[in-house]
Amino acid sequence: MIENHQLDSTIINLSTSAAPNLEHRLQEIPPEPGVYFMRDATDRILYIGKSKKLRTRVRSYFRDGNHHPPRIAMMVRQVVEIEFIVTDSEAEALALEANLIKQHQPYFNVLLKDDKKYPYILITWSEDYPRILLTRNRRIGKGKDKYYGPYTDANLLRNVLYTIKRIFPLRQRPQPLFKDRPCLNYDIGRCPGVCQSLIAPTDYRQTVEKVAMIFQGRTGELIETLTVQMQQAAENLEFEQAGLIRDRIHNLTALNADQKVSLSNDTISRDAIALAADSKTACVQLFQIRAGKLVGRLGFTAQVPSLAGDLEATVVSSPEDLGAILQRVLEEHYQSADPVEIPLEILVQYPLPDGEILASYLSDRKGRKVTLITPQRQAKAELIEMVEKNAMHELTRLQRQSERNVASLQDLAEILDLPELPRRIEGYDISHIQGSNAVASQVVFIDGLPAKQYYRHYKIQNPDITIGHSDDYASHAEIARRRFRKYAGGVNTDDADFPDVVMIDGGKGQLSAVMAVFEDLNLADKMCIVSLAKQREEIFRPGESLPLPTDPEQPGVQLLRRVRDESHRFAITFHRQQRSEKQKRSYLDEITGLGSHRQKQLLAHFHSINYIRAASIEDLAKAPGIGTHIATEIYSYFHPQ
Repeated sequence: MIENHQLDSTIINLSTSAAPNLEHRLQEIPPEPGVYFMRDATDRILYIGKSKKLRTRVRSYFRDGNHHPPRIAMMVRQVVEIEFIVTDSEAEALALEANLIKQHQPYFNVLLKDDKKYPYILITWSEDYPRILLTRNRRIGKGKDKYYGPYTDANLLRNVLYTIKRIFPLRQRPQPLFKDRPCLNYDIGRCPGVCQSLIAPTDYRQTVEKVAMIFQGRTGELIETLTVQMQQAAENLEFEQAGLIRDRIHNLTALNADQKVSLSNDTISRDAIALAADSKTACVQLFQIRAGKLVGRLGFTAQVPSLAGDLEATVVSSPEDLGAILQRVLEEHYQSADPVEIPLEILVQYPLPDGEILASYLSDRKGRKVTLITPQRQAKAELIEMVEKNAMHELTRLQRQSERNVASLQDLAEILDLPELPRRIEGYDISHIQGSNAVASQVVFIDGLPAKQYYRHYKIQNPDITIGHSDDYASHAEIARRRFRKYAGGVNTDDADFPDVVMIDGGKGQLSAVMAVFEDLNLADKMCIVSLAKQREEIFRPGESLPLPTDPEQPGVQLLRRVRDESHRFAITFHRQQRSEKQKRSYLDEITGLGSHRQKQLLAHFHSINYIRAASIEDLAKAPGIGTHIATEIYSYFHPQ
């Protein structure tokens, strides 16, 4: 076991700016199998990887002339320290890498492209009463939380969730409807009264564990377990309980029977994985087959160069390269899976370069032998062909979307007279109501698509912008200075987060205010700055009194409109949040002795102003930090004589 093996650990200080010493320092890394860590200046782990030759793999990140993908380039610029752990074999390195990634969850350990397309099921095991959520961001939550997916059919997934909430008594609302009693869902048996703690956390978690079996592809096993419970309840003359379990079995059987594909009758659980790839993108499909039926279809979109182990963009065509992609996807997928979710048989489209190592690692986790097969004929080969066909359809869809994005970027480059296609476009908007709760938004589009991980909110800090006095020009100028002051004088403008195009939502006035800031920062000639007016969808450039001669429906203008609309939506959403929070506070601010901290405690306890208004002095005094004296003040405020 890896825990009992004596490991050698060495730390090398590495500065990517120290080019003369870089080669010498990298030579200190041994050409042995192991795991390597990339750390930044704050000692935060950026990335954890494995290799059967540590020196070759780590050197590839810092080789002169490499054109890294944006994600890798951003990571390499932050690396100041490398740590590695040498192991006896690559199998030990694989197991150690999986454990370390689970423990540290590094930001750049996202092999699969995060395009927010596929949804996941999240079960919040970190909470006393776990919630079951649909999410498109698998990096949120805490370490104990569990993700299932990603699922390719969002509508089907929502229908399954709807059915599950009708089969099992689960929490139905994100927030309680009433403060001191359960809602109608409790009376009709849909909810066990989680909001009022009418069920013990351990009992509720047992119910959620049964639901988790469905997302693990273990519906048949769950039906068998419920059948035994139904028989026991009947033997104990608990006929009402037996009837409830019978109804659940019936509904689960109907849910399990609604499959798109039915394979030959087989008791072996298996996964089948295949891909379709071009020079940049690999679309991977993974079918989960349990008892001869398709119970799940997962989809992944991967960046080909980083998956293939080559940091340069090359055309991937050989079976070896495609097998390496499948291997890396399988490693990441099963690292986060529970042992019961690992099938006994995995069908792969191409032979894996380290298939024996992966099979050994999965067998150790499963506790039973796991077999990897590259089928060549009969039913298993036909299954792989079906999976590959689905992957090809997804790749075709992405290629068409990419072609539309390229056409929009080409048209925008012609409109703005840019020397090359703009990679990063940033859009800014201001939102307020007559100067109150003034906020700004920054949205980012990369290669024509929203990159939500780079979105930012700003609260306007200008003291002259208050209720009844708004100034969009000054607001835009403030945000431009706060966003770009670190680049003053043209410093580090070659960073990946420096935009090619900046779009201001507004007309010539807003554009002039922003340009004054860029000229003061000596950045006016470092990027293309434009504004987009709403009424006629007109594009204005600095120093030009007339808009550019464009058609509102041409691809480049439509791209700017999408950026503008997204920045507007993002700004309004944040403004509404701030206004809602302020409205909650406005009542409580007037109560003597109720400071900001106690306000937060009071709202956290009662959830709304209406509940606080309806509460008695005794109920108010039970809230954390609220004694009888302050409770009396609160009650007197809402119930004046």
